[in-house]
Amino acid sequence: MVKVMAKNFVKEDEVEKVLKLAKELVAATINEEGCINYEMYQDQKKPDILIMIEEWETMEHLKSHMASEHFKNIVPKMSSYMNREPEMNICKKVI
Repeated sequence: MVKVMAKNFVKEDEVEKVLKLAKELVAATINEEGCINYEMYQDQKKPDILIMIEEWETMEHLKSHMASEHFKNIVPKMSSYMNREPEMNICKKVI
């Protein structure tokens, strides 16, 4: 299993636009082969920090997702509303 945590730093006045795009991305992703879970969370203290938490069966499934048309279409739009690069951790389960 592969888990991804992508911390996004959104411009304060653009959070709603990113959430709208994220809903599209989640809806298109949850039915992908190998997708176990795909959700976005909002930091309670800093609402301009949005964290995507993903679970994939394999690294190959994650790579396929990142090559999908919906990913390549939606993620750049989301990125245009960020005030810095995201922090991403790709983890494998060890225990």
